[in-house]
Amino acid sequence: MATLDRIDRQLLDALQQDARLTSHELAERVGLSASPCARRIRRLEASGLIRRYRAELDRERLGLGLTIFVHVKLSRHQDALVEEFERAVAAMPEVIECHTVSGAFDYLLQIASPDLQGYERWVRRLQTLPMVNTVDSSFALRAVKRAGPLDLRQARIDTGP
Repeated sequence: MATLDRIDRQLLDALQQDARLTSHELAERVGLSASPCARRIRRLEASGLIRRYRAELDRERLGLGLTIFVHVKLSRHQDALVEEFERAVAAMPEVIECHTVSGAFDYLLQIASPDLQGYERWVRRLQTLPMVNTVDSSFALRAVKRAGPLDLRQARIDTGP
């Protein structure tokens, strides 16, 4: 594992805050000229540390303001069933995130829905999957922090292939 240098961290921090910054604007922020800055950004992209750029949308203004966290327990953990469940969940546009987790449940999903009826339609689809045993939902009342930037102070990168 190699550590990121100060300039790499500053560039990544700046891009997490505003991915639309130009190479010139980024260079000014980190104390480089535009060309070396652009080369560093290309290197960070090529290494996979920067996977993509995208816009953060306002869920409420788009009518998708209901956020639900859903714990799912599978009835069986055979590889084929796990893979089938994960493919099915990945194909559901309502699922914003899906994580395997430790504890009493197998997965934690984050769902964005326009309303309770939309959520009910989605959860009924989920419950038709044969390997789903238990579904437990918690409705978000208010977001305190969303999609916060990563803390890069102790970040390290894998120098493998």
